Amino acid sequence: MFIQQALKGKNDWWRTLLVCFPFIVVFGLSFLIFLALSPEQYEQMVKQSSQMFENKNLNLVLMLSQFGFLLAILLALFYFLHQRSIVTLTTSRPKVDFKRIFFAFFVVFFIQIGLFAVSYSIDKSNIEWNFDAAKFIPLLIISLLLFPVQIGFEEYFFRGYLMQQIGIGFKSKWVPLIITSVLFGLVHSANPEVAEIGFKMMIFYIGTGLFMGILTLLDDGLELALGFHFANNFIAATLITSEISALQTDAMFKYTGEMDNASMFNETVISMVIMYPLLLLIFWKKYKFRWNIK
Repeated sequence: MFIQQALKGKNDWWRTLLVCFPFIVVFGLSFLIFLALSPEQYEQMVKQSSQMFENKNLNLVLMLSQFGFLLAILLALFYFLHQRSIVTLTTSRPKVDFKRIFFAFFVVFFIQIGLFAVSYSIDKSNIEWNFDAAKFIPLLIISLLLFPVQIGFEEYFFRGYLMQQIGIGFKSKWVPLIITSVLFGLVHSANPEVAEIGFKMMIFYIGTGLFMGILTLLDDGLELALGFHFANNFIAATLITSEISALQTDAMFKYTGEMDNASMFNETVISMVIMYPLLLLIFWKKYKFRWNIK
C-alpha cells in the first residue's frame, strides 16, 4: 500500500525527472570527485571541508544545515509537480504515526547503548572519556534539532520518493528495494570511513539501506525507518567519535586506539548482523508484520 500511494498524484515521467534532477547533479558531482581523487586526496578534502571552524559544533551545524535546503527543494518539487500531500509520501496510514517514530528511536537508542556498554566493559583500553559539558550540551541540542532534517531528506528521497516512483514504474517492491538500497550505499561512498577502510564498507551502507527499505515496505510507511535512522545518527554523534568518523563531534567518548581497518570492518558488520535481525524481530512482534514484499 505504501508504494501505491504514488498513484494518488500525477506521475508523468518528466515530473519524476524534474524532481530528481537537482539531486542527480549534487550526488553525481560528489561521486565523480570521489572517483577522480586518490583515497588520500579525497580524505584530505573531506577533512578540510568538515573542519572549516575550530568549533566542531559549528562544523556540524554547517554540514547538517545543507540537508535543510535539499529537503525543502525535494518537498516543494514533490508537492507542486505530483500534486499530492506529504502524508502520502510518508505513510499509507491516514496520518503520520509519530508513536512509531518515537518507539523505533528509543528501541534503537537503548540497544546501541547496551551494545556499547558491553563492548566497553570487555575492553576499554582504547576508549577515553571525552565529556565536556560546555561542548556536549550544544551538541545535544544541535543533534536533536538538525538530525531530523538530515535523516528526513535521506528517508523521504530514498525510501519515500524513489521507492514509490520506481515501484509504480516496475510494478514491484523488490526492484525499488534493491535500487534504493544500492543508491543509498553509493551516496555514502564519499564518507571518510570508506576512504579509510575501503569500498567493502559498502556492505554496511547498502545493508543498512536494505534494512530500512524492508522496514518501510513491511510497515507500509517511513515512520520506523525515520526513528531508526534518527537514533543511529544521534548515537553516532553524541556517544563516541574517532579520527575517521564521518561525524567529527565532541562526543562523550573518543576511540584512541590504532585504526585496524580489518577489525573495524569486522566489528561494524558483526554489530549489524546482531542488531538488525533483533530490531526486525521486535518490530515484527510489535506491529504484527506479514511478509508481503512481492
